[in-house]
Amino acid sequence: MRPETLVRDHTIYACVMGSRAFGLATDGSDTDRRGVYLAPTPLFWRFDKPPTHVEGPAPEQFSWELERFCGLALRANPNILECLHSPLVEYADDTGRELLDLRGAFLSRRVHETFTRYAHGQRRKLDADVRTHGAPRWKHAMHLLRLLTSARDLLRTGTLTVDVGDRREALLAVKRGEVPWSEVGSRMARLEEEGEEAARRSPLPKEPDRRRVEDFLVRTRRASALQPGPYDEVVQGVVGGGGVGQG
Repeated sequence: MRPETLVRDHTIYACVMGSRAFGLATDGSDTDRRGVYLAPTPLFWRFDKPPTHVEGPAPEQFSWELERFCGLALRANPNILECLHSPLVEYADDTGRELLDLRGAFLSRRVHETFTRYAHGQRRKLDADVRTHGAPRWKHAMHLLRLLTSARDLLRTGTLTVDVGDRREALLAVKRGEVPWSEVGSRMARLEEEGEEAARRSPLPKEPDRRRVEDFLVRTRRASALQPGPYDEVVQGVVGGGGVGQG
């Protein structure tokens, strides 16, 4: 069974991410598609395991195997959590809808550490651009502001909202380079401080509900094992793990 077949025939959840999901799309924006597939359980009984993620087969498409996706979500990976909360869901079968019902089980105060760590990495890249070129990559600056705002609001409310809503025009002004870098930097610093304060009072639990997620995964694997199907093809091109956001 080829990797693209897993995506084509075994996807349980698919959504649009990126600028379109954030409410920041413009005429030239790509359509970034993300998904979760459930590799049939018998494929795990072979020496060669199914891939943990698959790029494609369509342009700008990326999918994770369910177990990998859940593991990343339990570790509060920012991109994975946002994928679960996309307002642009294109497909969800019964298992996908159960995964969506579990969204709250993945959320915890760990998001403060992971979102902040990711933001610091992006900020270092922006500062390097300013030192080298005299200006940041404004699109990246816009998305960092969006991420910091999303993290602060998640810690304050316990709810992850992906669409930027009425902040769209202010963020697009940053993307167009219409806001001085000094002001953008001040906004980022203020959002980090507000995130720190929100983390101390957050309604989110200290840890995610790992047991609830694991029960879902075991039930899903068991049900898949009982499904009839020809699994005599060898999975080709096993892909390893990755960092924040992909794999």
